[in-house]
Amino acid sequence: MGMSRERGYHHGDLRAALITASFELLAESGLRRFSVAAVARRLGVSSAAPYRHFPDRDRLLSAVSAAAARDLRSAILTAADAAGPDPSSRLASVADAYFRYVVSTGAGLHVIYAAELYTVPDDARRVETRALMETVLDLAFAADAPSYQQAVALVEAIIAAAHGYTSLYAEGFFNRGSSSVDAIAMRAVEAARALIRAQTGR
Repeated sequence: MGMSRERGYHHGDLRAALITASFELLAESGLRRFSVAAVARRLGVSSAAPYRHFPDRDRLLSAVSAAAARDLRSAILTAADAAGPDPSSRLASVADAYFRYVVSTGAGLHVIYAAELYTVPDDARRVETRALMETVLDLAFAADAPSYQQAVALVEAIIAAAHGYTSLYAEGFFNRGSSSVDAIAMRAVEAARALIRAQTGR
């Protein structure tokens, strides 16, 4: 069965399938259990098949990082537009987008900026991660963050709060029977609003 499935991937399809399966594995098991072999098993292909596209774990993770940065940025822009014209609401929506994205994919900033990727040369990843941070910083500046350093600190605090909610949710801290993703996302947004008011007064 593994061989027949493997033969079904061609003309670059396996590369895309490996990235998709990586997200599924991250969502289920986290970064510590992420490996090329585990991704291959998930797809039902030979352990050698992924290495035709990615020479090692870090190269595969780098491709996942680029895709995650791109998709998270898109989710943030969508959430900001849905939040309306108020700059503080648009910035607070980052927490909503981040929480929902990480709960569904497992790929938060701990994956996007994984320490093992610092020495991996990947221009595509660098373009996507830079665009992600520029987008979030632009939202912070629009909400009257007084300086670049304070904008960075505010963004870090908002993402840290949202990431904390994702971790608690994943670990079963909340009663999932009564606390839906929507409810916890709203708590993350309220935490972001409090952080924004504390720094900007808005």
